[in-house]
Amino acid sequence: MGTPLESREAQAEEVLDRLYEEYPDTTISLSYSNRLELLIAVMLSAQCTDERVNKVTAELFEKYDDAADYAAADQAELADDISSITYYNNKAKYIRSACADIIEKHDGEVPDTMSALTDLAGVGRKTANVVLQHGHDIVEGIVVDTHVQRLSRRLGLTEEEYPERIEEDLMPVVPEPDWQQFTHLFISHGRAVCDARNPDCDACVLEDVCPSSKLDHDVDLASGEAW
Repeated sequence: MGTPLESREAQAEEVLDRLYEEYPDTTISLSYSNRLELLIAVMLSAQCTDERVNKVTAELFEKYDDAADYAAADQAELADDISSITYYNNKAKYIRSACADIIEKHDGEVPDTMSALTDLAGVGRKTANVVLQHGHDIVEGIVVDTHVQRLSRRLGLTEEEYPERIEEDLMPVVPEPDWQQFTHLFISHGRAVCDARNPDCDACVLEDVCPSSKLDHDVDLASGEAW
């Protein structure tokens, strides 16, 4: 048990097949009703749970309607509005700056290219990928969050350590039609079974193909450390 398939491509397809069956309805868990709300929700979600973000944005999105509202917001007031979110002062600055640029450079609309999105304050490739995929129906990469980072290493799909390098390494291996769902499936499995500290290998549908299985192996490939 705990033996991966011979190629990374075969391993990826087997993992996807099993996770599709396990989590048939998985999708993005952030709440939003338009592209700007999506952008802000994803910006707030950095190193913060989606559950917490959704609680904050339920009130935030009632108070602020458009990019002009955020750009004109008082820094201290906006920071207070999101104060239960991690790094709320910096995120408030990023939101105000990004929205000012959206007004000045993009006619008040959230841009639809990777380069334009990543030019906005506080927006990296992961955030841009989410906005492109769910806001514009443009899939040009794989969103690598902490769950994807951890599980892709545990499952032997990559040995890279950093999100952008992991994405580059996974894109030739994961079938392009699955790029978007790959992330959601890994997030669902990471939350339900394969958490960071104590994965439930006994209950895992991937245990027999996982080179990090605690039942058969001594090392967690995600961290490189012994179980």
